[in-house]
Amino acid sequence: MARAPTETLFTNVRILDGSGQLTYSGSVRVSGSRIVQITRSLGGVSAGDAMVIDGAGATLMPGMTEAHTHFSWNDAPTLAAIQTMPLEEHVLWSAKVAHNYLKAGFTSCVGAACAKPRLDVVIRNAIEAGQIPGPRYLAASQEITVPGGLGDEMLPHLPFPDFSFGVVVNGAEDLRRVTRMFLKYGVDAVKLNLSGDNFVPGADAKTTWMTDAEVAACAEEVKMRGKRIIVHARSCASVKQALRHGIRMIYHASFTDTEALDMLEAARDEVFVVPGIGIIYALLNEAEPWGVSREKAVSMGYEEEWAAACESLKAMHRRGIRVLPGGDYGFAFNPHLQNARDLELFVRHLGFTPMEAIRSCTLYGGQVMLRPNELGLVKEGYLADLMLLDGDPLANLSILRDPKRILAVMKDGVFAKSPPVDQARSWVSAA
Repeated sequence: MARAPTETLFTNVRILDGSGQLTYSGSVRVSGSRIVQITRSLGGVSAGDAMVIDGAGATLMPGMTEAHTHFSWNDAPTLAAIQTMPLEEHVLWSAKVAHNYLKAGFTSCVGAACAKPRLDVVIRNAIEAGQIPGPRYLAASQEITVPGGLGDEMLPHLPFPDFSFGVVVNGAEDLRRVTRMFLKYGVDAVKLNLSGDNFVPGADAKTTWMTDAEVAACAEEVKMRGKRIIVHARSCASVKQALRHGIRMIYHASFTDTEALDMLEAARDEVFVVPGIGIIYALLNEAEPWGVSREKAVSMGYEEEWAAACESLKAMHRRGIRVLPGGDYGFAFNPHLQNARDLELFVRHLGFTPMEAIRSCTLYGGQVMLRPNELGLVKEGYLADLMLLDGDPLANLSILRDPKRILAVMKDGVFAKSPPVDQARSWVSAA
């Protein structure tokens, strides 16, 4: 009686291990959920009972990490349009998007906020239970904001929480109450909107909205339970505020000064910056069909922010601060599954090499997922989260967002996207 193979052997592949080291030819054996053997050669490897995938020179690299993920953003043009999707449809949407991210090579994702209180937690739990396919996921809360800040979508004549995109709080104890609520729900991270955003009239990206007392109350509760705070911080003051309170996951950081950069550098072994520059690029260049012309985007402040962000992030990169891709995909003008474009923007505008860009979503990805010893590298003993690519991403990063060039995706040693039949041969021994 024939039995299914217990191992997978990738042969004749170009191995891009995610560490920043040069690629090399070889083979990779997977047993169960782990990488158990890497051979730097093209031949002489026994297949045994393994299913053999002949890569024919394709690139094998770690699965990517998206460090600022919004599964529940529904490719709508506004925050209000995201929020008004009914709950039942929103759950189904989020599950579908999670599956699509996995097939696109994102085997790990850090939740950066959800549109309804428990959406992220429900999706994470369903993935972990095997009920739905999706990446490894760290679940976030809704965005927490203050009146008039980013995420406060309540109208004066409809002052009800259910009509707000974010959870609106007033004062330290109110923020403590909401933090405790989300921790009770089981989130991995609580999201605070420290700064404004050019998307919001009257609360632009250079403004800062939360008090130190409010941030401190949240930080105390989160630290007590061993969880993480993640922050929307575009303004220089909000970046410094986050660092003063020991927050180590900073989104955007568009505006900085020497003091802010020095503070970031002092914490560079702990801090992660995820700028989400793709949405600024999209608003400046691609949002006209949704009512945001180039001229309007400039008037909203996005050209100024783009220039400031590029300079800030170049400086961070030079100082060795970990800058990761990801952020705010899921709007009509910045849709899901274009996320890997951030890597191209890093190279074109921030001074990264292609290898450094890939390292930012592989090696750094394992670190930001808090699993640096088993994720983010093609390495013996590590979890088998892998991508097989038709071509060399170091020569052309755009193949990372071309479904036709992503030949296979594996998570935990199981194919989420199976290789083409003509590139896979199976040897199944008889019992």
